[in-house]
Amino acid sequence: MLVTSKAMFEAAQAGHFAIPSANFVDEDSLKWHLEVAEQENLPIIIALAESHLNRLIDLETAAYIAEYRAKKASVPVVLHLDHGESFETCKKAIDLGFTSVMIDGSKLPMAENIALTKKVVDYAHAHGVVVEGEIGHVGSNENADDNDIYTTVEEATTFAKESQVDSLAVSIGTAHGLYKGTPKLNFDRLHELAAAVSCPLVLHGGSNSGDDNLHRCATEGIAKVNVYSDFMVSAAKPVFALEQKEPEVEDYYTMKAAAKKGMQDMLRHVYKLFATQPVEK
Repeated sequence: MLVTSKAMFEAAQAGHFAIPSANFVDEDSLKWHLEVAEQENLPIIIALAESHLNRLIDLETAAYIAEYRAKKASVPVVLHLDHGESFETCKKAIDLGFTSVMIDGSKLPMAENIALTKKVVDYAHAHGVVVEGEIGHVGSNENADDNDIYTTVEEATTFAKESQVDSLAVSIGTAHGLYKGTPKLNFDRLHELAAAVSCPLVLHGGSNSGDDNLHRCATEGIAKVNVYSDFMVSAAKPVFALEQKEPEVEDYYTMKAAAKKGMQDMLRHVYKLFATQPVEK
């Protein structure tokens, strides 16, 4: 069932769990995510990042395939544009059938970020679509422990009120990509933000952030956690292992099956970490 994230996030906030936002990059990764969601009878957000467009799939094709498969799914599915870089891209995604879009103006001055986000919100809400905004900075793993990048309560409350976003990505110490070690997250700041901001909070940079960290985030105030790198690595590792164990194996189907199992095992693991629960259709 293709839905917006509104009911999902309400359930997550009330039940103290998080919904995984699983990035897909092609039809296979899309199918594999949805298969696990249906097997586990759990909601899912399938996300396509603007930065990944045209590497393996374009926006139009992704929208067509994802909408078709989401509507057939037996569980609630959100089709989400991740890290939209402009109003034009968000508008195009909305017009193509995405039920959720993120406009990432986090690198802009606060006033410009609010103005851009509000522009997207106005268009999206007129079309029954929800919007995620972002403040703070989720950068590379090299500066993830810099106190200057943490989202402040004042920033979050001002941004949420003036932009009217449906969910808000905040920075508490995670980073995009993979870490050399386990990051130290600012849970005190997370608790302050969750208490001050009524709209659901989102965590970017979930991959490789540490199981304990992710479980705490999901049960202590975060309603949605983005995962990308962990899925890509989990799909690749069994293929490399297969090649080392059986170098003569060059069968496409065997390698594809290994990648599928790796990615799907990671999503099952993520569901457990996030304590995700079923959401009414």
